[in-house]
Amino acid sequence: MPSSARPDDRYAAFRHSSYLRFFGARFATNFASQIVSVSVGWQIYDLTRNPFDLGLVGLVQFAPALLLVLVTGAVSDRFGRRLIMGLAITVEALCALALLLLTLRGLTNVVHVFLVLAVFGTARAFFSPASSSLVANLVPPEDFANAVAWNSSAWQVATIVGPVAGGLLYGISPEAAYTVATVMMGVAALLIFSIPKPALHFERESSGLGSLFAGFSYIRSEKVVLGAISLDLFAVLLSGAIALLPVYARDILELGPWGLGMLRSAPGLGAVCVAVWLAGHPIRDHAGLLMFFFVALFGVFTIVFGVSTIPWLSITALALLGAADMVSVYIRSTLIQLWTPDRVRGRVSAVNGVFVGASNELGEFRAGTMASLIGTVPAVVVGGIGAIGIAALWAWLFPELRRARRLDGRT
Repeated sequence: MPSSARPDDRYAAFRHSSYLRFFGARFATNFASQIVSVSVGWQIYDLTRNPFDLGLVGLVQFAPALLLVLVTGAVSDRFGRRLIMGLAITVEALCALALLLLTLRGLTNVVHVFLVLAVFGTARAFFSPASSSLVANLVPPEDFANAVAWNSSAWQVATIVGPVAGGLLYGISPEAAYTVATVMMGVAALLIFSIPKPALHFERESSGLGSLFAGFSYIRSEKVVLGAISLDLFAVLLSGAIALLPVYARDILELGPWGLGMLRSAPGLGAVCVAVWLAGHPIRDHAGLLMFFFVALFGVFTIVFGVSTIPWLSITALALLGAADMVSVYIRSTLIQLWTPDRVRGRVSAVNGVFVGASNELGEFRAGTMASLIGTVPAVVVGGIGAIGIAALWAWLFPELRRARRLDGRT
């Protein structure tokens, strides 16, 4: 798959028609998923008025990824990522349609919603490793970093705008929200199935437990990949400022609900700006060192946010926090994909996805628990200091990762 794009072509990945369709499908799916998540949350809380049920919404959707981690990646490696991604999106569309039909019939029992969400979460569990590993089959290695930057940017935009769109659509009616989500996912599935079947460059493996655990085995043996995944795991685990934003908005900065929206959107806006910049200015050298530096910088801005009592400084710190995180995510994502053989890329992506999801959940739990024990500000500051410490420790523990220089190869 040769590339005719210039080395610094901001739109290099989009020169490949297969990636263009993939990008559209992935963005539409993530956007629609945000609409579904917001709408389900509102609908369930309207019915039960029990905040515990809101926690179950997230748990029911995350649990399948954890329980099926040995299966989802292996399936995408064995049966084709395009096929698995397309089927997963189709199931998600059917789940959105089921929620629409339940709403039209007059929803009174939230158990039915949780059953649909369990299926939805299972589809997402298969979607995640397939979509993450498919990119490497759609663009040449020299354009992969550009594709990662655009993927990250699209995900951030969907995360920021999707909930807003979901809230507005739900304000019109729950039926409108679920209808839009169903249509978007249906279009996304058609886009994926329209992609020509890419060539997968791996040898056939024998089935069995060894094949299922191949992702874990490879991560353990490849120090660059192990270092990158574990760095993300512990850095995210020790963060958690986002989970405490309501406390800052209400009690520390005294901004109210409108200010909470500003605080929540700031990291995403910073991340989008950096992702777009990276698409035209890819990292050419010293990738490992830069990754550790920006993880440490993430910790620094977390501390600044934690101690700030000035609204504009807090919002700025969150935006810079998101920007620093995007650089490290961009480098880690590219390294993990390009340093992983195609034959196990799906299984490695599945493990990475579960680690990231689990660390997000545990990171919020850590922040909330520490805030209740030592106070909100100390909890955030300790998290920032921990992120700096993890960056320094991992730079020492994983010299191979520290010495990694280029993102488009192993030199």
